[in-house]
Amino acid sequence: MTNFIIKTHRVGTIYSKPHLFVLNKGMNSGKPQKEPFTNSFVIIFQNEEDCESLFFIAYSLWQTKFWHQHLVGSVIPFLRLPDFKKEFNPQSRLMMVEHEQHQKNVAALKLLEKKEKQYKEDMMLINDLRRAILYRYCRK
Repeated sequence: MTNFIIKTHRVGTIYSKPHLFVLNKGMNSGKPQKEPFTNSFVIIFQNEEDCESLFFIAYSLWQTKFWHQHLVGSVIPFLRLPDFKKEFNPQSRLMMVEHEQHQKNVAALKLLEKKEKQYKEDMMLINDLRRAILYRYCRK
């Protein structure tokens, strides 16, 4: 099992080991990202492949709204560090029990992410072409 440290991110802190950030404020609490959020936790790993593997576990927990049940606060909901630690460790272990299936899921998610990025780029090109045609049509 992978070893990692979870703590509150402080703005301006630079981490030398592989790490990822998890948003802890708002309705998107639990959202993982490589760049720091203002209000986030940082998860520090020993190696890069553990970081990549747990990134997709954190991503899937966020997408399935797993963290919504742990949010507190009435105006701006937030996720507490002890709650995050208490739930993230067992949940990540549970999801990595079948390592081969986990690797297949990660590969599929990476492929979907790549396809989504390509689709967005294609849509931007289509919109640019549409604007160019309409601009030429209106300029006649």
